[in-house]
Amino acid sequence: MGLLSEGSPLNWEETKRYADHVRKHGIIQFLNIYNKVKDRQKDVLKWGDEVEYMLLSFDHEHKKVQVLLQGEEILHELQNRGEKTNPNHPTLWRPEYGSYMIEGTPGQPYGGTMADFNTVEANMKLRRHEVFSLLKVNGTICTITAFPRLGCHQFTQPVYEPKPIESGASKSLFFPDEAINKHPRFSTLTRNIRHRRGEKIAINVPIYKDTNISSPFIEKFLNDDGEAARATKPDHIYMDAMGFGMGNCCLQVTFQACSISEARYLYDQLATICPIVPRKHSKYRISKSRYDSIDSYLSKCGEKYNDLELTIDDEIYKQLREGGIDHLLAQHIAHLFIRDPLTLYAERIHMDDANESDHFENIQSTNWQTMRFKPPPPNSEIGWRVEFRPMEVQLTDFENSAYVVFVVLLTRVILSYKLDFLLPLSKVDENLIVAQKRNAVCQGMFYFRKDIYKAGNPVVDGCACAQNGIDLDTEEYALMSIDTIINGKEGVFPGLIPIINSYLENMEVDVDTRCSILNYLKLIRKRASGELMTTACWLRKFVANHPDYKQDSVVTEKINYDLIMKCDQIAKGMHDCPKLIGQPVSKPKHSGGKHSTV
Repeated sequence: MGLLSEGSPLNWEETKRYADHVRKHGIIQFLNIYNKVKDRQKDVLKWGDEVEYMLLSFDHEHKKVQVLLQGEEILHELQNRGEKTNPNHPTLWRPEYGSYMIEGTPGQPYGGTMADFNTVEANMKLRRHEVFSLLKVNGTICTITAFPRLGCHQFTQPVYEPKPIESGASKSLFFPDEAINKHPRFSTLTRNIRHRRGEKIAINVPIYKDTNISSPFIEKFLNDDGEAARATKPDHIYMDAMGFGMGNCCLQVTFQACSISEARYLYDQLATICPIVPRKHSKYRISKSRYDSIDSYLSKCGEKYNDLELTIDDEIYKQLREGGIDHLLAQHIAHLFIRDPLTLYAERIHMDDANESDHFENIQSTNWQTMRFKPPPPNSEIGWRVEFRPMEVQLTDFENSAYVVFVVLLTRVILSYKLDFLLPLSKVDENLIVAQKRNAVCQGMFYFRKDIYKAGNPVVDGCACAQNGIDLDTEEYALMSIDTIINGKEGVFPGLIPIINSYLENMEVDVDTRCSILNYLKLIRKRASGELMTTACWLRKFVANHPDYKQDSVVTEKINYDLIMKCDQIAKGMHDCPKLIGQPVSKPKHSGGKHSTV
């Protein structure tokens, strides 16, 4: 979601004039926060999930489904019924990029008891019910990563046509501005990124090459002034708007650590897990986009694995070092701040740097990497946090809960056993490339550490893996399948789920919670082994096996309608899908036992 300040947005030329001002004061704001809370210790474990939802509208008579552009009014009603009436309401709602999207989180963060794992799914079900209760008879809420016909003719309800010739935010050939949330942040982001680039966004995704498609496949465009023809690639689908990225949905988890050093340790360790769940006119030559994997580790243990070339702002780095920031954190911030601010409001140019952080967040929140290191907001009780960002949203609340619980348990195991997943960042990047290939879960091979206990018993603050005299140069990693990484393979790797199960055996967990966790880990285990399909695989097979599919890589209105209808039925529990979800273990009728802290 990012920073949602209110005010009068500046255009790109105006924003550009203040870019150095934003960077200068953003660093001052960060230093003020850091110096106030750098020694803060013993914050309790808190965590929470963020689910992004799509609003959809069925036209049953004509067998079609469209994205429903009612996000703002639905959000307004949800907030009025919820947090604005009751500060302890169990859900919170926020806007997202698409005007057909909303973001839901638990009303309060989850804590450190094992029983909290048993409330995640119920809260997600409540969120879905709250939205669904506000929709008209043909409306629904769907957790799907990408709407299959996003950008196709008349994909919105109400119908709006793109206006590439007229002045607007995106000037897209496919994505009308009405599909962008009306909050000024989103349209300003869209317009300013386009103006900064001097051209539209250019996304080229390889087309699914089926038997009845021309080779090479070359797209032709109406109302093109030549820009699309120049930007498109053979055998690719061309997209020209931010909505094709930020208009998709994802699942995220944020953790509060007990200290800044623990947060940095978690940031590094989780960065290696990200792949397995999965310009010009600039002052700097930047090797990655804002939407990518991390560029440097933050902990002492990770320093030797920072093998990527890191472009930094030398002046900012010097300022941070003189302000008491260590080398690793200083280069991380100095790297983030090579970016330009993309949105700025006239009323928020001059700020109280001691008590506000908008200029820092302006840069921080427009770097959309797989992990995000998050300082506490000024003058708040919130601690140092890390955000795990690479996951695709799943169709059902059960699946989304499973992925969330798996990741949270993994953090508990990492901290409890002091595990070490680190490997050269260049290998993490290679893993992300593999992760984006079709059927990577079953066919991809990923670099992963062979001996995650090798560091002995490292201390997070001092990183004793180096202090204990261990020769880090002898550390080894190997190519492994997702099955091996998740489930383990004798003589190769113990497996993340077996390690989690070992951890759980030493915890006191009530029977009902244990059963829920068992079901969640069973889903992860079977998807990793290939026994169950991933959502992406299931969607591809549904389309490929549809009687109307012509082996031409086209998802027609009727195919899309049938697909989304099936997704909706599965999400509502009206249709079993054992190949996707499997058969859950039934819960006991009565359960007892004490709650235990994680």
